[in-house]
Amino acid sequence: MNGIHDMGGMHGLGPIDREENEPVFHHAWERRAFALNMAAGFLGEWNIDMSRYAREQMPPAEYLATSYYEHWLWGLERLLVEKGLLTRAEIEARVAELRRLAPR
Repeated sequence: MNGIHDMGGMHGLGPIDREENEPVFHHAWERRAFALNMAAGFLGEWNIDMSRYAREQMPPAEYLATSYYEHWLWGLERLLVEKGLLTRAEIEARVAELRRLAPR
């Protein structure tokens, strides 16, 4: 598959900026998003290839505007909905609740 997710190292896109001593997680939510992905994988509803494929379905403009762990979260949400484990409405309701409760 040759999509936006495969653009790393392509000619004409400039150098790849590497952060020295980059942490695995920059924010606490990234750690949680990764843990949710790992835990949900143990449900046995999909495999690692399906998980990666789900992330690769993110629209190109959105993919370029989001971070690595946002890609993981997007793919997880897609799989949970596709497999009937959650509805889009349930996800959106939870996100709205978390935003309401978040400190300002």
